[in-house]
Amino acid sequence: MSPASSVPRPHASVWRTVLRFGFAAFLSVAARAAHPFLCCDHNGGKVCVVSAAGAIEWEYACKLPQDCWRLANGNYLFCFVSGALEVTPDKKVVWEYKAPDKVEVHSCQPLPNGRVMVLECGTSRIVEVDRNGKVAKEIKLVTLPTIGAHGQFRGARKASNGHYFVCFKGEGKIVELAGDGRVLREIKVPGDPHEVVPLPKGHLLVSCGDGHRVIEFDKHLKVVWELAENDLPGNPLRLTTGCQRLPNGNTVVCNYLGHGHIGEQPQFFEVTPGKKVVWQFDDHAHFKTINQIQLLDVPGNAAKGELHR
Repeated sequence: MSPASSVPRPHASVWRTVLRFGFAAFLSVAARAAHPFLCCDHNGGKVCVVSAAGAIEWEYACKLPQDCWRLANGNYLFCFVSGALEVTPDKKVVWEYKAPDKVEVHSCQPLPNGRVMVLECGTSRIVEVDRNGKVAKEIKLVTLPTIGAHGQFRGARKASNGHYFVCFKGEGKIVELAGDGRVLREIKVPGDPHEVVPLPKGHLLVSCGDGHRVIEFDKHLKVVWELAENDLPGNPLRLTTGCQRLPNGNTVVCNYLGHGHIGEQPQFFEVTPGKKVVWQFDDHAHFKTINQIQLLDVPGNAAKGELHR
């Protein structure tokens, strides 16, 4: 079944639409194209593959998952509080990284050379891990001593030019580092950033956590697009986490519903550059707090940086 012809299951938010706006509004929502996707359910303790029709097709239990990827070989790479795994569709672990004790892992990324980049809170470092699960490269990060391990970092990405972009959650900034770890620039953002995505032409897409917004900067750090807290009627941004920029220019945003908002509204949505919702996902029976996502019908090799997420 193609995404364009599939119809999402009518979850609670859809029925609220029916009651509030009538059956015509329901048909409008239900007819929108959906996508198959891979996601992390942070508080639900699982990584899942979900079909375009909304059915869970694969899931793997882990504690506090934070970042996830489907690889070109069909395997799934994801990190959770104490490390990272690569798992086959039949749930065989083919690669593993175990972080040191008292460390939190909040970001991972497959790299072109076969390594996996992992970001650690507590040790305050980026590591590139080889296929044997050993640290092949280490980049030390400097954070304020007043910020505890949980508040140090969230998302991180390595760009095609070898630079690292890291969300310094507790300091409200994005830091760009050279391949050798030298700090090149610091970019202040509202709230506590949870994801930074390098885009073409030097642009950056940043989800600002409890800053309740998503911002796109150009190479000169001018804001060229922004989704603010109340730009989507009836669908306020809570804590923005994972995001993905699609080839058509739309953006998928994860709206983390923890901190008192579980069950209140869709867990993520796809919006146009003009800030119109074209698809949203709302399944509170099976998911608690979806905080990271990869759409599986978007072509591209994750390890080669061909996906903007």
